[in-house]
Amino acid sequence: MEQLDSTIITTAIPAMAKSLGTEPVRLSLAITSYILSLAVFIPISGWIADRFGSRRVFCAAIIVFTTGSALAGFAPSLPILVVTRVLQGMGGAMLSPVGRLILLRSFPKEELARAMAYVAIPALIGPTVGPVLGGFITTYFNWRWIFYVNIPVGMVGIALALRYTEDFRATAPSRFDLRGFIIVGIGLATLQFGFENIGRHVLPPAAIAASFVAAAVALSLFGWHVRGHPHPVLDLGLFRIRTFRIGVLAGGFCRPGMNSVPFLLPLLFQLGFGLSPLHSGLLTFASAIGSITVRPMSFTLLRLFGFRRLLSPMRSLPRWSWPVSRCSGLARRTG
Repeated sequence: MEQLDSTIITTAIPAMAKSLGTEPVRLSLAITSYILSLAVFIPISGWIADRFGSRRVFCAAIIVFTTGSALAGFAPSLPILVVTRVLQGMGGAMLSPVGRLILLRSFPKEELARAMAYVAIPALIGPTVGPVLGGFITTYFNWRWIFYVNIPVGMVGIALALRYTEDFRATAPSRFDLRGFIIVGIGLATLQFGFENIGRHVLPPAAIAASFVAAAVALSLFGWHVRGHPHPVLDLGLFRIRTFRIGVLAGGFCRPGMNSVPFLLPLLFQLGFGLSPLHSGLLTFASAIGSITVRPMSFTLLRLFGFRRLLSPMRSLPRWSWPVSRCSGLARRTG
């Protein structure tokens, strides 16, 4: 449901902008407000699950997410849409982390990679059908229905979670780090605010620079706060683990490119090439087919080559794959 919502909106952006009386590029606020809400509330998801139980929190997250989605469908203006997307983000911030926490505690370590591969397949259905479904709904119905489709999915999700999910809870949860949550929330919010306004030419450069300075001060203060707190809301000590550090930092560089393409391509196809939302969705969903095709093979590939070799550049692959590398280099030289 969360992955469907993140991709179904992209093909409807031009129609949404026309209906709400704004520019299509400004609809990025509806996406970044959701991401901002995720960034602020994800850090507390683990503590809330330990305190109130993973099943209860997971079902509550679905309720909040579905309610925010229904309200977004009724939004009469862009500011109201942004507020409802923030509410969606509050629910979405609990969905993925708590769901992965349930997965982690339900399977032994040797079966975890296989379980993650299987669980990821349903999650890939969202990016696969999202652009096409969003384009179809926008072309033949109304863009507001792209939010209403989450209502029946949410109801089914709650019923299945109550029936099949085990309720994990910490025996003695730590005390909530309220001060750290406020500091890191301010830091992440001002950082996102600065990035959002760089290309809008609405605020003066001094105001944008001030938001980055405030973010740097808040995040630095949080780094100092973590040192003296036994149970911080975000444990920066995890970055001492080399594989975790590399995964997070490398993923941080890759995500902007991965997540900007689904937003920019529908604008190009519809505003630049004059295609309908449905045709735009049919073109953009092709990449998701590749993901859902390769994902079931990921466990086998990891077992054959290992993490390091599978994620490394072409020169570190087995000798039988070198002709592919040479062909790739030839293609780059010849254009």
